[in-house]
Amino acid sequence: MWVEELKNGKYKFVERYTDPMTGKSKRVTVVMDKNTAKNRKMAALTLSDKIESALAPQVDRIRLKDLVELYRKEQVKTLKQSTYRRNIAVCNTLMSILGKDIYVDKLTAGYIRERFLGTGREHSTLNEWMIRLKALLRWGYKNDYIADISYLGKIERFSDIPHRQKIENKFVESLELKELIAGMTVVEWKLLTEFLALSGLRFGEAAALNTSDVDLKNRKIHVTKTYDNVADIVTSPKTPCSVRDVYIQDELLTVCRNVLLCYHKGTVVAFSTAFFPGTTKEHINFDCYSKYLRETSERIIGRRITPHTLRHTHASLLMEQGIDIDSISKRLGHNDSRVTQEIYLHVTKKLESKRNEQLRELKIL
Repeated sequence: MWVEELKNGKYKFVERYTDPMTGKSKRVTVVMDKNTAKNRKMAALTLSDKIESALAPQVDRIRLKDLVELYRKEQVKTLKQSTYRRNIAVCNTLMSILGKDIYVDKLTAGYIRERFLGTGREHSTLNEWMIRLKALLRWGYKNDYIADISYLGKIERFSDIPHRQKIENKFVESLELKELIAGMTVVEWKLLTEFLALSGLRFGEAAALNTSDVDLKNRKIHVTKTYDNVADIVTSPKTPCSVRDVYIQDELLTVCRNVLLCYHKGTVVAFSTAFFPGTTKEHINFDCYSKYLRETSERIIGRRITPHTLRHTHASLLMEQGIDIDSISKRLGHNDSRVTQEIYLHVTKKLESKRNEQLRELKIL
């Protein structure tokens, strides 16, 4: 630091530093009335603060809506359209909850939790929103739009029913399934229900099938794609493991033949090559089927089920028949058999209960 005397009798204290972005030398200054030891000490501290401020990363304040827009522009280039649409839909929800015009640097753990809880939504939904919010803010931090996100560590998951416990109510027993199918009056939806329950395919996988994907001669269903009903496009499957061949057992073979007779009658539908063609579009409508299944199940078996319930049911019924976990996992297209094991633990408990009943009645001597 050096001192320069000004014409007005005051003193300018000067210090140099190197700009790391340009490598050039820059100066900071402060003016004092007198060149005393006390003023020199004060000037040194002031100049040090100025240099520290100049060298600190400069992050302009950004509103949530602007951060989401920047995030959107990158996501649309790097993600599948279906994934992109889901992520941005959640981001739009986040803006409605937190306020689209709020400055991101004003967000706090307490404010976020308060606003989330104020929606009155289930904790499982809040946790899904929180995952996307954290991903958005971390992206903003990595790209230098946000200076500090350390408060995210204070935000814990909202208490929720364990996934394993929730899944136990998302399947139907064999007798319930038979009763449900017998009570269906819309032939197309009845066939789809039988197909999903007997194949274990996700709705999107079934909707994306072409007639050429269902090989009755070799008894294989080639699952290579999925239908995104929101974007109305056929895209790559959920995971690499989702690409698979599903064996067509006798019951499923009968259903597949009935589907061909019902929809195609030996020829390709004029506007669609889909195995399950829609009435107005190429693919079947998820919302229409889901509504019919929900209302029909409530009327016949006394509770609402979803298309994905049929996938859970398929796996649980296979397990009850003694099919091993790895085979079921491969048939479902799961990444890891441990996922199947966790989801369908209730079946294992049920089988254990049955075995105990058998042992209780068993007489060895």
